[in-house]
Amino acid sequence: MIRPLVDAVATAKVLTEALPYIQKFLGKTLVIKYGGNAMVDEALKHSFARDILLMKLVGINPIVVHGGGPHIGSFLKRLGMESQFVDGLRITDSETMDVVEMVLGGLVNKEIVNLIHQAGGKAIGLTGKDGMLIRAKKWHLASNSPELKESEIIDLGHVGEVEHIETDLLNLLVQSDYIPVIAPIGVDKNGVSYNINADWVASKVAEALCAEKLILLTNIEGLKDKQGHVLTGLTSQRVEELITDGTIYGGMLPKIRCALSAVQAGVSTAHIIDGRVPHAVILEILTDEGVGTLIKKQ
Repeated sequence: MIRPLVDAVATAKVLTEALPYIQKFLGKTLVIKYGGNAMVDEALKHSFARDILLMKLVGINPIVVHGGGPHIGSFLKRLGMESQFVDGLRITDSETMDVVEMVLGGLVNKEIVNLIHQAGGKAIGLTGKDGMLIRAKKWHLASNSPELKESEIIDLGHVGEVEHIETDLLNLLVQSDYIPVIAPIGVDKNGVSYNINADWVASKVAEALCAEKLILLTNIEGLKDKQGHVLTGLTSQRVEELITDGTIYGGMLPKIRCALSAVQAGVSTAHIIDGRVPHAVILEILTDEGVGTLIKKQ
């Protein structure tokens, strides 16, 4: 009988620790980019859905933006279609774009919606084509290869960038019982569809809604210094210094740029957290410890 009481007391302590954070974020909007291991590990998928539902039930308004690159790659392989990348961006011709829309807007999006429903919540799946939610334009990639005398513009096909986020639909959903789940597919004024990096979609959604937080789930512990220690509580100025001195480089740079863009546009904080940790989102926002890197403007 003693052990269960100890466990109950520990649980109560955790709940009371979360109370001031719940009070602080009551009624606030948080945008969470969902990707990495958290999207493929069954236990992590269910823990993520419960985290999102818990946030909604305590009065916080989560918006989920998801990726799905590995799912697209797997499906293209099954169809005998080759995946080609330039600087980490998938070259997306018209046939590939059809697969992207089917996988992201259909299979992946609806799986996340269903996971939230299984946890007991209400979610609604969207792409940027619903209500012209994400107006996009073609992404022009400039290659600065040393072999070239001048920059070369590489045509990536249906790869786009966010031009505008239509907030009316999102505000309507945020004020309801429904949790928006957004696939990163945009559309231009002519109705042409574009595949957009999910980190950037999440950042632009957070900026457009003046969200309290932008949270990017990754497969790493967070931003690390040159000694391998996780850094947190960073100002945007400090992050720029870490980019300049080479601490931040390679694949981490695009995520950092998304985080910086958000906080410089008015989002209170951006977080790069370890999605391999069960309940990573709740640990980051409702406990004292956290599980990643926090970035703020000042």
